[in-house]
Amino acid sequence: MLMTKRIFCLAGVFILIFFSGCKGPEREVPEDLTKKELLGKKLFFDANLSTPPGQACAFCHGPQAGFTGPDSRVNSAGSVYEGAVSGRFGNRKPPSATYAGLSPVLHLDEEEGIFVGGMFWDGRATGESLSDPLAEQAMGPFLNPLEQNNFDKKSVVMKVKNSDYAALFEEVWRPGALDWENDIEGTYERIARSIAAYERSVEVSPYSSKFDAFWREAKLTGKDVESIDESNWGDYKNLGLEDDEVEGLMLFVTKGLCAECHVLTPGPNGEPPVFTDFTYDNLGAPRNPENPFYSMSEEWNPEGSDWVDKGLGGYLETTEEYAQYAAENYGKQKVPTLRNVDLRPSQDFAKAFLHNGFFKSLKDVVRFYNTRDVESENWPPPEVSVNVNTDELGNLELTDREEDLIVLFMKTLSDGYIKSKAK
Repeated sequence: MLMTKRIFCLAGVFILIFFSGCKGPEREVPEDLTKKELLGKKLFFDANLSTPPGQACAFCHGPQAGFTGPDSRVNSAGSVYEGAVSGRFGNRKPPSATYAGLSPVLHLDEEEGIFVGGMFWDGRATGESLSDPLAEQAMGPFLNPLEQNNFDKKSVVMKVKNSDYAALFEEVWRPGALDWENDIEGTYERIARSIAAYERSVEVSPYSSKFDAFWREAKLTGKDVESIDESNWGDYKNLGLEDDEVEGLMLFVTKGLCAECHVLTPGPNGEPPVFTDFTYDNLGAPRNPENPFYSMSEEWNPEGSDWVDKGLGGYLETTEEYAQYAAENYGKQKVPTLRNVDLRPSQDFAKAFLHNGFFKSLKDVVRFYNTRDVESENWPPPEVSVNVNTDELGNLELTDREEDLIVLFMKTLSDGYIKSKAK
C-alpha cells in the first residue's frame, strides 16, 4: 500500500503541475492565487505532512475528481480511504473540499429547530474556536490516527518549518510565524487558515461550470433561476443550457424536491448557488457493507461490524451544550454541495455518493430518492431507521425519463466548462 501511495503522491505532483500549467508559464505566485492561497496549496499537496510521510490532503481530496476521493478502485467498493498507516481506515468517504467556505459556525436554528453549519459529515468541526469551520476542519486530519497520523501539533509545525516553502510561510504571516518553541497553537492555526484560504480560492471554488455560465446569462436577461417552475421553464431555454438540461433543472426544483436542501440561493455577494443549505438530514441510506471500518481492530472500532454511523447525533451526544438534541439527530449527515458531483478524469472513473459511498451512480441516487419507500423496489433497510426524511423523498413518482433529466442537469455543475470553452 505504501508503494501505491508513493505513486499517487507522484501523480499528485503531476496534477499540481497540470493545474498550474493550464494557467500559463510557471510563476512564483499564479496570477489567480494570492500568496496565502499559494501557501495553502503547497500545504494541501505536501505528502510529507503525515506520519509516515506519503499522505497529503489531496490523497483523499483529489482535484481531478472534484476534490473528493480520487481512486476509482476505492470508490467502487468501500469508498473509505486508507490512512498514512497501512491498514487503518476512517469510517466515511471524503466529502468534496470545493465550495465549503460558506458554511457557517455550527448552530441551532431556533426558529426551524435544525442544526446548520460546521464541517465534516457529522459537523464536529463546529468553527467555534476559530470562527471558521473550514479552517477548523483543516486541523483535524493531521492529528487523526486513522488519517495523517501525526503525534501532535508540534510534529506538523516542525515539518512545515523544514519544508521548502517555510520562507513563503513567514512572508505570508510574518517573520517568526513558524515559531515551534513558543507558539505551537498559533502556528498550527496559521497552517489551517492557509489551507482554508486555498480551498476558498478560484482554483478550488472557481464557479466555472456550464450551470454558472447559464446562471450569469439568465441574470443578464433579468431572469431569476430560483424562480423556475413548470409554468415558465421554457423561458430559460437558449441561455447556455441544452433544453433537456433546463427541463432537468426545472424538475430538480419542482417535482424532484432536490432544491429543498440543495438550494438555489445566491451567495452573499451574488455568486451562483453552492447547492447546499448546510443542514443535516437522514435520507434513510443503507449501510455500505464494504466499508473497511467494520473490520478495523477493537482499538479503533470497538463495535466492529455492529458499528452504526449516528452522524450529527453522534457528535452532539459528546457535547454538553447540545447533548439533549442528540437523539433527534441520529443518522443525520451534512447536506453536501452538488457542485462537481459528477466531475471525474474519465468516463470509466468510478465515483461514490452519500456519506458512506453506498451509491455508485447519480442515477442510482436519484432512483433511491424517488422510490425508497416503494415496496417493489426492495431497497435495503436504512442504516439508522429513526429521523428518516419522509417529507422530501421516498415516493416522488418521477418517471424514468425525469430521473435521467435530473441527472443530466447535475452533470452541468462540473467546473472547467468556461475555461474549456475559452480555449
